[in-house]
Amino acid sequence: MSKPDPNRPARVQPRTLKGFRDHLPEAMIPRERLIDTARRVYRSFGFSPIDTPALEYLDILTGGGGAESDKQLYRFEDQGGRQVGMRFDLTVPLARFVAQHAGQLVMPFKRYHIANVWRGENTQRGRYREFMQCDFDTVGTLSVAADIETGLVIHDLLLAIGFEGFTIRVNNRKILNGLLAKLGLEGNAAAVLRALDKLAKIGPEKVAAEMIEVAGASAEQAAQVLQLSEIGGDNEAVLAQLEPLVAGNEIGEEGLSRLRETVAAVAAAGVPSERFVVDPLIARGLDYYTGTVFETFLDALPDIGSVCSGGRYDNLAERYTKQQLPGIGASLGLDRLLAAMEELDMIERVGTPASVLIAYFDKTRLHDYLRLAAVLRAGGIAVEVFPEPKKLGQQLKYADKKGFRIALVAGEDELAGGRCQVKDLTSGERHEVSLDEVVGKVREVLAEGQRDGGTEGQRDRGTEGQRDWGTGGMRE
Repeated sequence: MSKPDPNRPARVQPRTLKGFRDHLPEAMIPRERLIDTARRVYRSFGFSPIDTPALEYLDILTGGGGAESDKQLYRFEDQGGRQVGMRFDLTVPLARFVAQHAGQLVMPFKRYHIANVWRGENTQRGRYREFMQCDFDTVGTLSVAADIETGLVIHDLLLAIGFEGFTIRVNNRKILNGLLAKLGLEGNAAAVLRALDKLAKIGPEKVAAEMIEVAGASAEQAAQVLQLSEIGGDNEAVLAQLEPLVAGNEIGEEGLSRLRETVAAVAAAGVPSERFVVDPLIARGLDYYTGTVFETFLDALPDIGSVCSGGRYDNLAERYTKQQLPGIGASLGLDRLLAAMEELDMIERVGTPASVLIAYFDKTRLHDYLRLAAVLRAGGIAVEVFPEPKKLGQQLKYADKKGFRIALVAGEDELAGGRCQVKDLTSGERHEVSLDEVVGKVREVLAEGQRDGGTEGQRDRGTEGQRDWGTGGMRE
């Protein structure tokens, strides 16, 4: 038995921190498709990309999202003795960014930002300590048109991903603030709204108890706030029931008027009323929201929580500048949405983004296989050449495990005759075609798989410009 080498460092057990994850190709492929779809939808509305550092000075981040966000901040002292924190969302860094670069930006400024954020919170289904947000925001306008467009972007984004059954719940914080002012609770509005935001999770009794204990509300005041939970009906009915609750309060009446205009405009743009619903209980827990707020739920899996949320924040940048820079936007919860899609069996696990595997069948013809791959890629088809001249059965087994849609097989005789076999790995069918026809035949087989209702992964690995993911038309 050999003795351990004293000069060799001790092995470290490979492991990840709680709330953090590695992403294997089978997870990263659908993840990147979602990112690509979000990017495409955001750009279709004129939003431009930006990026900001993962680390910010601590005073930039603290107070931006409220006491709860401050508790969840990852913070430390860097090598220079500076107090720094890791961003907990992308909105507070946006406020700093806009205040710092306002002279270089054209207002209104429309941006999207897709990046990781970190929160030291308890982990649960679809919730992690490191996760990615896909934000879009409009800064520099108070116009209700920006509120309306935010709702339309959320709607188009969920459709593009492949969902038909979802509900965007919308409210206006000014309605809630107006009601609280009438009840004499305006001084503790933030604490009341944070409690109200937990209603679906903890129920009315615990929410009332929190309002009394944390926000200083009386039992009667808490009960009056919770009357909001008794409001029901279609959008017009809900809006009508809110009128007497804010009547006589200027802020509340302004919020109700703006909410009514937003709902009417979204409906005029063609969004079905069952997908855009007024919910007077939507408050959003972060302190910086001042107006319209959104939360989006999947009809088939509502208990996973909101998958796309946001709202208007007209005062956030005032922490950094005297210039008024109102904004509104929302964020797609990428990790939560992927967890939901996996639970709903909307994602097929595949280990390759390519459609085609070229078998290395004849060890003397590597150059021919590489030329064939180049032709296919020039035709917009993703292709991989197997790197070793192993037995064909082993290569086809590899293709099956990775999830390729098609295998191209050509030995010495086929190549000498300028021909190639196109094997459909789903149906098992083989087609022998000339090398001049191979691109067209591959496209035909891929298109046939789409018409036959192939799996998500199979459909997505089609030719460029023809990819489709799931029902609902996530088209590149």
